[in-house]
Amino acid sequence: MSPFAAWMLAQEARALLARLARLQPFALIETMVPAAALSPAAQRAIERQLALGRRELRQMVRGYLGWLRQAGPVASAAEGQRRFTFLRLKFNAALAQFDLFSDVVTQRSEHRNGVWLAGLDVAAADALALHGGYYAAPPLACYLERGPGAAIRRARTRLPGGGDNPVAVIRVPRERMIGAAIASSLFHEVGHQGAALLELVGSVRPVLQALQAGGGPAPVWRLWERWISEVVADFWSLARVGVAATLGLMGVVSLPRPFVFRLDMDDPHPSPWIRVKLSCAMGQLLYPHPQWRRLAALWDDYYPLHDVPQRALLEQLQASLPALAGLLAQHRPRLLRGRTLAEALGVARRQPAYLALLFRWWSRAPQQLYQAPPALVLAVLGQARASGRLTPEDESILLGRLLSHWALRNTLTD
Repeated sequence: MSPFAAWMLAQEARALLARLARLQPFALIETMVPAAALSPAAQRAIERQLALGRRELRQMVRGYLGWLRQAGPVASAAEGQRRFTFLRLKFNAALAQFDLFSDVVTQRSEHRNGVWLAGLDVAAADALALHGGYYAAPPLACYLERGPGAAIRRARTRLPGGGDNPVAVIRVPRERMIGAAIASSLFHEVGHQGAALLELVGSVRPVLQALQAGGGPAPVWRLWERWISEVVADFWSLARVGVAATLGLMGVVSLPRPFVFRLDMDDPHPSPWIRVKLSCAMGQLLYPHPQWRRLAALWDDYYPLHDVPQRALLEQLQASLPALAGLLAQHRPRLLRGRTLAEALGVARRQPAYLALLFRWWSRAPQQLYQAPPALVLAVLGQARASGRLTPEDESILLGRLLSHWALRNTLTD
């Protein structure tokens, strides 16, 4: 290539190195109170991943500059440009990774929200932890985003530009801050991570495929197979936080009628109408109590089935709910070593009578509330809300104090 082409490409490559040098570790550029900080494990994992990406990109750019010096005189300008274009794509991918985690870290500097997010990190970690050593749980980090829905970028999935995500990043809706419904959205996303660690979807899917062959209407079980990843996440949330999961779900999917009854065969999410009905059916199986029938009847009052084109299929789906709920509760994934999913998730400590008893006890001895596991506390508060023993105003104040307490306690004990 011509000396001018080689010089231009070298200038551009050196500019990449200069901009890359300005990407500093978050620990040097973000300000936050210690209680709002990510857990040390999450911070280390994020910084290590980003540092590795910067180091690899720096080596690639320097290698490219070396290639220009050695092969430049005999190589074509087109070849030099092709190689540089690839480098620039890698640079943009490194920026994408930085921006992904920047959203997580930057919000920790927001007054009050930063500490509350750290408290949600603690609650999410508690919801993911299982007694029995079935898996090594990854660090989790929460951040806020507009819109009604939560989402997760699971740990150990591929990042833009390559490499595995070292931290489960959970997007929490701002409109849910803060009430017991936050636990429903948060723990549903935690359920996606837990399901991946236990390989739940892969172990349940063959059972659903067998049912398509001889266990009832094939289209029904084909749909449940399509939706199973969201179903197991809903089951996880319900098992961790009880009726608060169903109440929170009802809040998220309370949409105009066409959306509530929409059946999209390509959407991994069940139709909102049947999804709430399934949550009630799973709740009734795990925690027998009249509240589930009341909620299911209320949902029917909100969204009656008359004049719905897909009514016949929705009724078939509804008829399959007890069987599906039982299948999930009694499922024994290989990694649980003989235990059922319901046993591993500890549903025995989420029975409504027990949660009500804890609420009465903690009302007389509030210090016990702050010593209990976060997931259990959120289940107790959700049950109290459902039974009318806790007002939305008192709930919001109490949750703010609890999130701050969990964040501070986690900071002082790490």
